Amino acid sequence: MCSIAASDSPLSTSMYELSSKKVWIWTENSQVMTAAVERGWDTFIFSSQNQGLANEWSKIALIDPLFIKEREIFDNAGERVATIFQVSTPSELKKLHPEAHHVENVVIDLLDWQVIPAENIVAEFQGSKTTVFAVSKSPAEAQLFLEALEHGLGGVVLKVEVVKAVLDLKEYFNRRNEVHNRLSLTKATITQVHAVGMGDRVCVDLCSLMRPGEGLLVGSFARGLFLVHSECLESSYIASRPFRVNAGPVHAYVATPGGKTSYLSELKAGKEVIVVDQTGKMRTAIVGRVKIETRPFILVEAKIDANDQTVYSILLQTAETVALVCPHEGNRTQKTVIPVTSLKAGDEVLLRLQGGARHTGIEIKEFIVEN
Repeated sequence: MCSIAASDSPLSTSMYELSSKKVWIWTENSQVMTAAVERGWDTFIFSSQNQGLANEWSKIALIDPLFIKEREIFDNAGERVATIFQVSTPSELKKLHPEAHHVENVVIDLLDWQVIPAENIVAEFQGSKTTVFAVSKSPAEAQLFLEALEHGLGGVVLKVEVVKAVLDLKEYFNRRNEVHNRLSLTKATITQVHAVGMGDRVCVDLCSLMRPGEGLLVGSFARGLFLVHSECLESSYIASRPFRVNAGPVHAYVATPGGKTSYLSELKAGKEVIVVDQTGKMRTAIVGRVKIETRPFILVEAKIDANDQTVYSILLQTAETVALVCPHEGNRTQKTVIPVTSLKAGDEVLLRLQGGARHTGIEIKEFIVEN
């Protein structure tokens, strides 16, 4: 029985703890089976009448078949591994509690309603040794069950007949799994700062709050993205807005999940970006709103070292609340950010170095010159 790792969040360490989440597949489509096995999900549910299909699939792939018999689920040896519990009314939901089922796993089929029952089940089974699965008929439903009350249920049974559903759910796990990894950030030295005039500036408002040291990776070239700080710090000029990053002009690249980039002008409500902190720890966040307004810009250029011929640049609004994140130096007490209005040659900031060639936001291997 398979589990796929995902991620945690700096603001809520339990929200995306998918490392222990399990996925079982319920299908009669051999292509769905193949797609699931190739992505590490090898537990499949069959009706009792489909023993022949289970035997056929077991000859072509290493799978763990489970069989439904009268609202119970059994393994190939005939041992009961789970109980199925259908919930369609509040009274049926109240009957569901850890002491009611002396089995390792409980599979819940919520039928017509989802959000509130899922939250109630998470609360009821919190701290229990029983793993609770929910039957999900789409990746969107699965995501809802895995994130209910931040902790989520212990797993999902993906009941589908189309391959795309498996691919989409796997992509969701992969996006969350990224957060377990730290991005490598490089120290760069500012070489030039000067005003360049007016342009269309993009403010990105997220559906998540950011902490000091966190921001978005933005740059004029994909080869080097600057860590632009959020407006979470207190200022004498304007109230703190910890959900916002004053990110730069419309043409700039911004880092998104999956190692991809988007233009700032492409962001809109519902899209995802990655939030990164001073140590490289990252998480995904949903864009709630994008504001584009005409503002004055400063051009900032940096190099990794004095002998480096590659220049990295970003344009940012000329404002005291716009800042770049400084390198993290262990436990040394130092400033976290430098406002662009105070930025000068010789200051050190953080860069994310990566491949510069892109096609629809995806890194590709090709020769490219950008200035």
